[in-house]
Amino acid sequence: MIVRKYLFSRGFRYRLYNKRLPGKPDIILRKYRTVIFVNGCFWHGHEGCRFFRLPNTNPDFWRHKIELNQARDLRERIDLRNLGWHVIQIWECQLKPKEQKETLKSLEDTLYHIFLADKKINNHKIIQYPIKEFDVQMVAENQETHRE
Repeated sequence: MIVRKYLFSRGFRYRLYNKRLPGKPDIILRKYRTVIFVNGCFWHGHEGCRFFRLPNTNPDFWRHKIELNQARDLRERIDLRNLGWHVIQIWECQLKPKEQKETLKSLEDTLYHIFLADKKINNHKIIQYPIKEFDVQMVAENQETHRE
């Protein structure tokens, strides 16, 4: 909910849980060709996280289960990338109060970066005009574009 509220408040519009996409992503931003997974640290085996610790009861079962989850997650991310989607993974621990603001701001910046990188800037013709005084070239837009 935290990520969804933040994205909506920043003007991002999204869909939830598309069953036709591999992994059934939590958030789908079609305009950005981006999917977001918000993963629990325990269930998805967040290595090095203080919230991921195998239970003392039946540790072999849990280790196997989490390893299967990690392998499935990797396959799904690869499948999504092969379909042309950008994949963002956010961990539960990144949404704790200490890191939440930084994580959400980073997510927003990443989405803007993806949007700009995916757009092709072919709308403007660039013409180079020589400047004879300095013997260098200057870039400017076509004068016909800026008539008064």
